[in-house]
Order: sequence, then structure tokens, then C-alpha cells
Amino acid sequence: MNSSRNKAFCRTVRTALCALALTGTAIGTGASGAWAAADDTTYVALGDSMASGPLIPGITGPLACGRSTHNYPHELAASLGASLTDVTCSGAASKHMTEKQSLSLLDVPMGSAPPQFDALRADTDLVTLTIGGNDTGLVGIAQDCTNLDPSATPCKDKYNEGGVDQVGQRIAEFVPRMAAVLDGIHQRSPQARVVVTGYGLYIRPGGCWPLQPVLPVDADFLQGSVDRMNTVIAEQSAAHGAEYIDLATPSKGHDSCQAPSEKWVEGYVPTAAAAPLHPNRQGESNYARIIGAHLQGS
Repeated sequence: MNSSRNKAFCRTVRTALCALALTGTAIGTGASGAWAAADDTTYVALGDSMASGPLIPGITGPLACGRSTHNYPHELAASLGASLTDVTCSGAASKHMTEKQSLSLLDVPMGSAPPQFDALRADTDLVTLTIGGNDTGLVGIAQDCTNLDPSATPCKDKYNEGGVDQVGQRIAEFVPRMAAVLDGIHQRSPQARVVVTGYGLYIRPGGCWPLQPVLPVDADFLQGSVDRMNTVIAEQSAAHGAEYIDLATPSKGHDSCQAPSEKWVEGYVPTAAAAPLHPNRQGESNYARIIGAHLQGS
């Protein structure tokens, strides 16, 4: 197939996907068939630090965004041959899709990043999104749960005081925000294929205290909270015409308890150039591989 016919075919596929979204048909979590990027494919990456890859060399964009040239958007764009606009930024929450984000580094103000939706265009072909961790505050909770005393009261109890599931409340409050983000993407880029990732496997069942300084019950509480958020992200993706990519299941055996050569995410004390409790370069590369395989129907 020559180049012009190939591009026309790709545009036809995108139009069909858009029609499904506009009629409310959920693409959801299943395979959507093979998809090959045309030479002029435009790709916009939206999201937070899980997508931006803080402290992974080399850095691009605003320093405080911690955006790496080896995050999954850059690796994915390279594999697809797509033209990338990467606006992912550490600390981003759902509100920063439509509002500017104030930036700081070591408590020093570093200006602001424009609303991430500013990068979307009517003719954008592909959008990836990773969002939710900052809305629900899960990284802060994980930092709060460190404990070197095996007889200490589990951190989990603090977040269930008085029988109130505080994490559950935060996740429930995130539901309409996630829905609004997905609808906003479709409104601005109606032709785009919209792919939403969940968050990976950060710690194995039961944890690995004291290598990662959280009690076994808290390790399950923390990863369980991530899994609950992933469920919401998957459900909202299916309900709002986007495709969900599960990154937790293929991350089994690559959590922060593993050897440096095996893990895709760093623990509380990183052993690779990456931020604590975030994917390392190997993780970002594998996330790109998983997303790319989904896009191409593998």
C-alpha cells in the first residue's frame, strides 16, 4: 500500500473510533485491532509523574516537571514513528488539564506550566493519559506509611479511623473528575484514539519489610489502594470512549522488592536514576512496549 493510501486508511480507522466514542460505545479494555501510525501521526501525552519519568536522564521541558526523554511517551513515539507533544508533568492532577500548574523545585518557585489540554488539536491522532495519583494523594500516603518498627500500629488504621475509609472517599471524589478529563479530550480532539494507563505494581503481596520499610499489612493496603484507583480508571475509560491499559498485571515480578536488574519501579531508596516510588527507565520502556503492543493489536 502506498503512503497516501496508507494515510487515508489510518484516517478512516480514526474516524470509526471517533464515531464509537461519540455514540457512547465503550472501546474499553479489550483489544481494538491493529493500528499502525502513519508518517504524519500526531501524538499528545498527558499526565503526571508516572508518565513524565522524573530523575530519569535526560531531562526535557520545565525542570520542575521532571520530564524525561526516556519516559514512556518518548519511547512509544519512537517505536510508532509519531510526532510527539509531551506535556506530562510531575505533580499534575486532573484539574491541571484545564488549569495552569504552579511549579516548584525544593520549595523554590519555578513558574508554571500551561494547562495540558492546550496541547490538544482537532487533528490530533493519538492521546495517552496517566492521571489520578495526585488527585487521590497515594504517593503521600505511601510516604506516610514508612515504618521500621515491626510491632508498630499499621498505617492502614490511620486511614480508617472511626470506620471511615478515607482512601475510598478520595477515590470516589476522583470519579467525576476522571470522567470530565476524558470528555474534555474527546471534545478537543474528536479524531484521536485515546489510551489511558493504570498505575503499575509497586509492591508485592505482603511487601518485603525491611527492604521496603512498610509493614506487610500496609504493603497490601497501599497496593490495594492503587488497584482500587486502577479499577475506577478502567471503568471510566470504558464509559467515556477510551481504551484502558493495565500495567499492574504485566508488572508482576518487577515491583520495588525485586533486584535492581528486575524492578520497573523504585522503592523508598532508589537504586537507579529515578524518583522514589516511581518507574525507572526500565519501567518506562516496558510501559511503552505494553502500550505499543496494545495499539498494534499484538
